[in-house]
Amino acid sequence: MFNAQKPSLQDLPSSAQLLRSTVIAAVSAAAILVAVVLPAEYGIDPTGAGGVLGLTEMGEIKTQLADEAEADRLLELEATSGDQSSFLDGIFGLFVGAAHAQEAEVWRDETTFTLAPGDSAEWKLVMTEGQTAEYRMLVEGGRVNFDLHGHGGGQSVTYEKGRGSTGDEGEIVAAFDGEHGWFWRNRDSQPATVTVQVRGEYSETIQTN
Repeated sequence: MFNAQKPSLQDLPSSAQLLRSTVIAAVSAAAILVAVVLPAEYGIDPTGAGGVLGLTEMGEIKTQLADEAEADRLLELEATSGDQSSFLDGIFGLFVGAAHAQEAEVWRDETTFTLAPGDSAEWKLVMTEGQTAEYRMLVEGGRVNFDLHGHGGGQSVTYEKGRGSTGDEGEIVAAFDGEHGWFWRNRDSQPATVTVQVRGEYSETIQTN
């Protein structure tokens, strides 16, 4: 078995030699950094060596590509943020629009009935003088005649009359305390379905078929 001889103290480098080697290595590393790494990676060429070696152009291209990639990333983030904002605004707008539509279409009471040819019906709101009620009347499948009137306390009033009507809308302002509403008769040759929606100031509804 071969055993290496232990080096003598004279063969080992001195502290001065180690220090000099360290300084040389540091200077070499710095030279490589300035002459090669900076031009090749960042396009920085303080010594001009990078330009001679063609490294500066490489670094400039890398820097430009990095800048373009960052700009693209920022644009994508902005677009994504804008899309999310538009989406949220759209959703919010839908909810608000639906809320307004629902609020606009809320009716306190509704009645639907079908009148055969020659049949009649009445539907009244119990109101006190000065109260106001909104209404919408829809007629499907045929036409009806109607008389929108009020009576009570020995008084009577006609607000509106319709002939061959397929619908109507408006408001009733009670002229006195009593029952205010409609009398319908189907003078058509086919059945007619009547739907009435009301809201406003009244205490109850009364229907007579």
